[in-house]
Amino acid sequence: MRAAVKSLIVIVVLAVAAGAAWKLHLFGGPIPNGKAAAGDPPGAGAMAMPVLAARVEVAPALDRVKVVGSLRADESVVMRSEIVGRIARLNFEEGQFVEAGAVLAELNPEEWLASIRQAEATARLQEVKMSRATELREKRVISQQEYDETRASLDEARAALELARARFAKAVIQAPFAGILGLRKVSPGDYVEAGQDIVNLEAINPLKVDFGIPERFAAQVGVGQQVEIGVDAYPNDLFVGAVYAVDPRIDPASRRVQLRARIDNPGGRLKPGMFAEVALVLDTREQAMWVPEQAIVPTTTAQFVYRVVDGKAVMTPVKLGLRKPGSVEILEGLQDSDVVVIEGQMKLFDGAPVMVGAPPPGQGPRS
Repeated sequence: MRAAVKSLIVIVVLAVAAGAAWKLHLFGGPIPNGKAAAGDPPGAGAMAMPVLAARVEVAPALDRVKVVGSLRADESVVMRSEIVGRIARLNFEEGQFVEAGAVLAELNPEEWLASIRQAEATARLQEVKMSRATELREKRVISQQEYDETRASLDEARAALELARARFAKAVIQAPFAGILGLRKVSPGDYVEAGQDIVNLEAINPLKVDFGIPERFAAQVGVGQQVEIGVDAYPNDLFVGAVYAVDPRIDPASRRVQLRARIDNPGGRLKPGMFAEVALVLDTREQAMWVPEQAIVPTTTAQFVYRVVDGKAVMTPVKLGLRKPGSVEILEGLQDSDVVVIEGQMKLFDGAPVMVGAPPPGQGPRS
């Protein structure tokens, strides 16, 4: 019987010791006199818990919508011959940059020069006939109809001369704008038909980017909005531009608003036809408040943080906004002067005393 009583006493002592150890674990230290003073708030008398804290950061928040798009040249054209003829010479190298007006190719001009000379001779003959008809008309030797027919023949001859000269001018193929040439499709001496491809010309600085956004954002888009472009070829780089055109019609197939932006491309790194990840900035909040993402303590019904106020942790509900790597925007609940706990929240409660400083041994700030 005495052995049983002793065993019971040992169990009670162990239970009391375990309870004290658990209380020390929760509150970070012993409670003076074994208990808090009557009327003290929860946590009064507990040892201050070491935590890490950070001040609310004020920085712009960019509200974006992310879609996919494609890059295209600012200007693009396939140079073609407008007339038939044999290529006398090509005056360019593939991949070469050319200025506007540069002569790219020349067709053999002999046939077109002969056409001009023939048209000039016809026009001179008609001018002589017109001069004689004028004299005869004044003497009333010919009728008005004959005079009008002679005038019409002269006009027709002059038009034929202009046409011959225009065709001759098309024997010289010039760049309509400055850009970079692609791969040629013909060789010197080739006989080309009207409309046959010779070489493509691309103006790639700046570039255009075409993309569409869901129609629910239609009221939030406009000319001048910033876009950020990412491409697979340069995964660590971001290219910035601006919207300059918005299609007034929503695409009935995709239910998207089609937009076009312009991106500077001074080094020619971006190429027309590239797939692009486009982030369109819908709104900018210049004085947005940000906290490290590890400061957020989630519950089943809300999100909150612990503010450090007069050495105590104050549990504060917050409304979250945008996210960026490592940080969360706070829409409601904090002021720009607040300091929030970012390490050590798991052992805190509302009103718990805290000591802002180094993290507990063996722990560091979360990345």
